[in-house]
Amino acid sequence: MRNIKIAGYGTYIPENFVKFGNQIRHRVVKEDNITQIDMAVEAINKALEDAKLEIEDIDCIVSTSAVCAQLIPCTAALIHEKIAKGTNIPAMDINTTCTSFISALDIMSYLIEAGRYKRVLIVASEKASIGLNKNQKESYELFADGACAIIFEKSNDKKKGVIYSLQQTWSEGAHSTEIRGGGTLKPSMIFDQEHVSDYLFDMKGKEVLLLAARKLPKFFKTLFKESGLGISDIDMVIPHQASRALELIMKKLGIPKEKYIDIVQDYGNMVSVSVPFTFCKALEAGKVKEGDTIILTGTAAGLTANAVILKI
Repeated sequence: MRNIKIAGYGTYIPENFVKFGNQIRHRVVKEDNITQIDMAVEAINKALEDAKLEIEDIDCIVSTSAVCAQLIPCTAALIHEKIAKGTNIPAMDINTTCTSFISALDIMSYLIEAGRYKRVLIVASEKASIGLNKNQKESYELFADGACAIIFEKSNDKKKGVIYSLQQTWSEGAHSTEIRGGGTLKPSMIFDQEHVSDYLFDMKGKEVLLLAARKLPKFFKTLFKESGLGISDIDMVIPHQASRALELIMKKLGIPKEKYIDIVQDYGNMVSVSVPFTFCKALEAGKVKEGDTIILTGTAAGLTANAVILKI
């Protein structure tokens, strides 16, 4: 058990939204003039207020955005500039795309437990709408923008914290979900309109779903076997809101409807924001509460799967 607890949290979503049938997607519009960093700052300020803390009380700032605000420096440094300029608080990015928040929580829980940090701010912010391909209806109608920040700190309660965590990657899915352009393989300086799709989000939904359906049952079997827990020991599963196929995947994993949160219809896939945002919404609605044992889980481009079992 890595003894940590939540000190405070905050979320932000744009006021503007679009509808695709009964599906709602909050997205930044050009007139809003809101950046990915601005959204992160909004969520962070709410988290600090909720925790009754100042930024100086934070020992480390971790950004878990799947898509960086700019290639260099790391997104965490740009967030630091807005909320912690003049301090020497360390700032870093941790990125496993959609499951970045889970990876960060996993890693930072060890550092909190070891005494390296007492209090860590983990923030996810995404402006996914900016890179969508209108010609790919499935992904174009799925993604949304927003931000979420959660502050974790050392807990003196030996029954609270991370019980177990697991991450696995199957790189046969590496090119099923990708943005090929913008890095060193396809630099932005060679951009041309003929190959504009290389610089937009590209998802082969059927390939991802089939690979996830094959790999996730064994992943969860390992998770439960190595943790010594079963689904009956879990109060709630907080999954990444990956797609409208969430119900199908949960059913395949043997997780009953009353034991997981599904808000895809109202918020869509917010990339790295999805898991922490869904967690915070569940806390606000009383669907999870202090003393509950929960699983934060999801899949990400790679294909990567992550899960953290947490006693809150």
